[in-house]
Amino acid sequence: MEMKRRFLSLPVFVVLLLIVFVYYSTVFVFIEEWLSLKSSHGLLNSLIFTFFAAMILSSYATAILRDPGRVPYGLVPDIEGSNDNINGPKETGAHKRYCEKCCHHKPPRAHHCRVCRRCVLRMDHHCIWINNCVGHGNYRPFLVSVLYSGIASTYSMVIFLCNTLQKYDQFSTLAYNVFYVFCGAIIVSLCLVLDSLLGWQIYLLCRNMTTIEYRAGVRAKWLAKKAGQNYHHPYDLGVCKNLNSVLGQNMLMWVCPISSGHRSDGIHFPTSRD
Repeated sequence: MEMKRRFLSLPVFVVLLLIVFVYYSTVFVFIEEWLSLKSSHGLLNSLIFTFFAAMILSSYATAILRDPGRVPYGLVPDIEGSNDNINGPKETGAHKRYCEKCCHHKPPRAHHCRVCRRCVLRMDHHCIWINNCVGHGNYRPFLVSVLYSGIASTYSMVIFLCNTLQKYDQFSTLAYNVFYVFCGAIIVSLCLVLDSLLGWQIYLLCRNMTTIEYRAGVRAKWLAKKAGQNYHHPYDLGVCKNLNSVLGQNMLMWVCPISSGHRSDGIHFPTSRD
């Protein structure tokens, strides 16, 4: 029941509505008018865009339904091996790894979500657009959905621009012009937002950071600079090792919307000190 309730959200409904609207406009309006769906080029473009739409829906649904990661019951903290010090020396120690709301210890990189009212393993952030937290369990499908959405929105914008430039002199009615302006505003806006989000997630992925860790790292870097020291994110192992650590070793599965080949259990993470 909890998983089904995640779909009963206005932001999720808006996202699904946008996916349907962009797909219909791109395939049955822009491609049809530009190349015709009966032509080989039109059919090929429509199949490619349909593939991206299917990948978006499957990865998006997986990110919504998959549990982001629960802290195991009775977890005993590793006080001596604690490496979760990205927030600076004042915020380290076992006392900062105990959640008073959940009444249990938290492993490194886990945080309490006020919306979900529980601790989440390797929590990145709570996303209203999936009505769920983005954490260890569903980070990959979330990232894959952003990847395919960014590619599809760019693809749709290119098709829209090509069709508009070809048919511009044929626009006659006001309603037709308003429709094209409306579609163009939505598609271009989605393209800018999704591509920016994709770039941001790739940046965090290459440094093995979560959104929470990035914000805390900004403060830690300022404190280190103030003390005349250099700050280095403890979980940054280099780009290649970061990709393998987060996405798994099988590169073919990186873009699979329903795969989950983590190398970590969500509790223990290798650090640059190891």
